[in-house]
Amino acid sequence: MARRKAFITGITGQDGSYLAEILLEKGYEVYGMIRRSSSFNTARIDHIFGELELVFGDLGDGSSLNQLLRTIRPDEVYNLGAQSHVRVSFDIPEYTADVAALGTLRLLDAIREEGVRCRFYEAGSSEMFGQVRETPQTEETPFHPRSPYGVAKVFGHYITVNYRESHRIFACSAMGFNHESPRRGLEFVTRKVTHEVAKIKCGLAKKLTMGNLDAKRDWGFAGDYVRAMWIMLQQAEPDDYVLATGKMHSVRELLEFAFGAVGLHWEKHVEIDPKLLRPAEVDCLCGNASKAREKLGWEPEVTFEELIKMMVEADLETVRAAGNGNGYAVAAVRSGA
Repeated sequence: MARRKAFITGITGQDGSYLAEILLEKGYEVYGMIRRSSSFNTARIDHIFGELELVFGDLGDGSSLNQLLRTIRPDEVYNLGAQSHVRVSFDIPEYTADVAALGTLRLLDAIREEGVRCRFYEAGSSEMFGQVRETPQTEETPFHPRSPYGVAKVFGHYITVNYRESHRIFACSAMGFNHESPRRGLEFVTRKVTHEVAKIKCGLAKKLTMGNLDAKRDWGFAGDYVRAMWIMLQQAEPDDYVLATGKMHSVRELLEFAFGAVGLHWEKHVEIDPKLLRPAEVDCLCGNASKAREKLGWEPEVTFEELIKMMVEADLETVRAAGNGNGYAVAAVRSGA
């Protein structure tokens, strides 16, 4: 029996690396799309490099997507590629929209044009809810995005629904709430905090600059969330789901847990920088994943406290291995796998 094929955009990112591991364990042939670049950014998948196939393509280039789908003809497509930093999306809104919104359209249309019989997963975001109308948020909560990234993801969600309804593609969209890990990029608040905590603990830094400490998020472990992505594509019928822990914590609590994990008091090391505030803030995000729990049998397994401890310990290993506290060391890649 032929092995199932999976095609992943954004394979070099946090979610892509965890998903690739899961699919390889399940016996899939895994194809990961990467952009041509003068340097490879493959640290998160170096430990499985020989087990998957990397192919060149770009969500901004429809012809490359058509060619890849025509050649690979995957059974499952996971669209995880995007410019996913919310604050940065205000600085480069057009690029963010081109990749996160039109990139989804290009990928879906390549599936349609090439007649590929596959199942499609779209990585939506809790940022689609933005200025929330109700808490917690469900699949029925109206969207009110507050950033170019959130707006782009709303387009990606609805074009996925449209292609499901118009072209009968097995297409699912998940409104994934914040999910983190030792593989999270240093530009994201959780990893920024845990990495700087490790540097401060090791005597390589003294201060951590932060923005809004009152923002509240529903934070989970990325490994739990990619498991839900795969489960969604194994169902009899396609549908859309909120993926969340249902528990909300403030950035201030994040600081308390992270500094507390190494026996430090966060107030002695944190400074507020107004430049780090968003032009339009999203105050509170908390998801209700009861539909995913009931229909998919999915529940997150790692708690917020366990997640932050995992990340701090991995960053301590990373900082000590690097010596100077800079860079993305292998230690962080392998931790939490």
